[in-house]
Formats: sequence, structure tokens, C-alpha cells
Amino acid sequence: MNNSKTCVICDSGSDISSDLVKKYDIRVVPLIINYSERSFTDLELEKLDPHYVYNHFKEEIPKTSALNMQEVLDVVEKARTDGYENFIGITISSAMSSTFNAVRSALIEYSEENPTAKTYSFDSKNISIGSGVFAIWAASELNDGKSFEEVTEGLERKKYDVHLAFYMDTLEYLKKGGRITPSVAIVGKLLNLRPIIACNKEGVYYTVAKLRGSAKAVEKLVSTVIPAGTDLTHSWIMIMNGKGAEYAERAKGLILELFPGAKIIMEKQIVPTMAINTGPGLLGIARFDLK
Repeated sequence: MNNSKTCVICDSGSDISSDLVKKYDIRVVPLIINYSERSFTDLELEKLDPHYVYNHFKEEIPKTSALNMQEVLDVVEKARTDGYENFIGITISSAMSSTFNAVRSALIEYSEENPTAKTYSFDSKNISIGSGVFAIWAASELNDGKSFEEVTEGLERKKYDVHLAFYMDTLEYLKKGGRITPSVAIVGKLLNLRPIIACNKEGVYYTVAKLRGSAKAVEKLVSTVIPAGTDLTHSWIMIMNGKGAEYAERAKGLILELFPGAKIIMEKQIVPTMAINTGPGLLGIARFDLK
């Protein structure tokens, strides 16, 4: 436990690997996937089978549940029994999920019942590891002796220091999830267009580029997130995939070839709740600038 007794909490949609969760004692509130016959949390499905959602798409495309305040308070209470007193909540973009409001409401309730406690809710305005990297950074800073105030001020200052983009083999699942209109999806399919998407400063998806086919997808994604000449001396790199391990391996090789010494801190299959909206054949690359 850090000296300030501050716990970092995030949602499972922030996509942090289990080893980093353990290393920094980040507490994760799991999001829920609902099938007609039963429900799972992200964490349950990751342990059962990371590809479960993909393998069952033909049978059913599940839905996600909105996080409720009690689910957050349960995680807070467990951390409190472990000795934590103060809490920093970090979530995926409020523009795409109600998770931020649930976390903020829970921390407000906790602070009302514990007037001496410090709480702070951070809307990352991003998705997947674009959100999770802030939790990793905050927990790392706390472990290095930074105060609650120094870390929370730093989060606001660094809000736009993450650069994340995703490539997807298909627009179909973004359409089914309501992230793009059916007409856009149809045009994309007819023209064989594959998108590279990111989050804008409002925390909403936008299209960075459209590729015809997938041949140059890895190269384009790498150059989008890490332009030629970028100094990665003080940066973290994270590589995500959605049933696209071959893309991830190519991306890793290319990054290390172009930027020897690049610090890749995480490689991971995305969580099921994100897989529902993106489908198979996804590659994500993130760069977080520490200075």
C-alpha cells in the first residue's frame, strides 16, 4: 500500500492486464455481459475463454449492462477493509458509457459517509487501454510517493497525453452497437473500407483513416500512433488485439524495428465488453507520453 493510502479504481473496460493490476494493486469494477440464458463479467469471461464472445457470435450477440453504484461501492468497501482510505476512480469515456457517473456517484456517497476521506473521479475521455493507462500511471505515481493532490492534478494535466487508435476488419459490429449508422456500414462494406478509429477530445469515436483492404493496416496504424521521428525515451507503448494476434505480432515487430528500445509495457486481448462492439480482427496501439 502507498503512503497516502490512496486506492486507484477503474472499470474492466479500461483493459488493464492482470499482471499490472496485481503489481499496482489497482481495484477493478467488472462490467457485465448479458446473454439470454446467463450473464458473465468481463473478468469471468477472460478466465473462462478470452475468445468466448467471438466464438458465440453466430448464436447470439450479447448486450452489456450499465454499471450501478452499488457494484462500485462493493469494490470500495473491500479496498477500505484492506486499509485504503482515499480513492481515485478512473473510467472509460462518459460520452460512450454511464460508468463514469456510477463511479462518481459512488465516490461522492463514500466521501459523505467518510468526511475525512479524499475522493476524485476522472473521466479519461478514452476507451480500453486509452483509459486504463491513466490508472497504471496514477498507481505508479502513488507507489513512488506522490501525494493524492499531486496525482489528481497530474491526471488533469496529462489527459491528452495518450494517443490511441484501433484498426478493425469490419464495421458490422460498430453498426450493431449503434456506434455508426447502417448507411455508413453498408458503404464501407461495398467499398471494402476498413476504418482506423480513435477518440476525440470529447471522448467520442471518430474516423482517423479508411483503408481499402487490410494489407497496409499494421503499418498505417503504427504510423498514426507513433509518427516517424517520435522520441519514445519517455513513453509507454501498449498493443491490444481482438482475436487479431497475428496483427499484434506484426505491430510489435514493426515498432521495435522502427523504434529500437521502445518500452512496450502491455500486450493484451481486449475485454469481452469491447469485443461485442468491435468484432474480430482488431488491432489497437497506444502511446502514453510520460513527459
